[in-house]
Amino acid sequence: MTNFVTEILLLAPPLLFALTIHELAHGLVATSLGDPTARLAGRLTLNPLKHLDPLGTLAFFLIKFGWAKPVPVNPAYFRRPRQDMLWVALAGPVSNLLLALVSALLVKLLQPLLQFAPGALTQAIVLPLAAMLVASVWINLVLAVFNFLPVPPLDGGRILAGLLPEGMARGLRRVEPYGFVLVLLLSFTGIISQTIVPIVHFANSLLL
Repeated sequence: MTNFVTEILLLAPPLLFALTIHELAHGLVATSLGDPTARLAGRLTLNPLKHLDPLGTLAFFLIKFGWAKPVPVNPAYFRRPRQDMLWVALAGPVSNLLLALVSALLVKLLQPLLQFAPGALTQAIVLPLAAMLVASVWINLVLAVFNFLPVPPLDGGRILAGLLPEGMARGLRRVEPYGFVLVLLLSFTGIISQTIVPIVHFANSLLL
């Protein structure tokens, strides 16, 4: 029980921050392209409670990947709806890749402190912070790779729709209402884990 509580305390802050930055990135790019929907919905904020999806957060602890509450986007405001939606979709996973990189750099910077800091200070502050940053690398890589999967309504599906010819993109968009069920089925059959975990392991080893 103690180990589980410790794991929650170490994983919750980087997870909530990663999910918040992911959705905030979507909202900021949509706003910059002329869509005020996210701003009017109060989603251009670093408050994680505004972005939290309880099921998606729980899923991260149970099956090691999850999701936040999607930022509302209205492509009708965009000058080039298909292309602009691609940039909005791309913003989320790219923000997680950048967070993974920054977290890995901070881990490197903390390494001298782990060696030379006084024992009590190291135990109380530096070690937990380093553990959170290591977790942040993993969490952000998982979110990035998971969201790059080309399955609507994941970001990868929307990115793919922006790259495909209009006819094929229209067919892909028809799948979106059933996409969440498809993602859950792929998750519980282990197909998603078998796909993303090797990629995440490889990227994590490069960064750390």
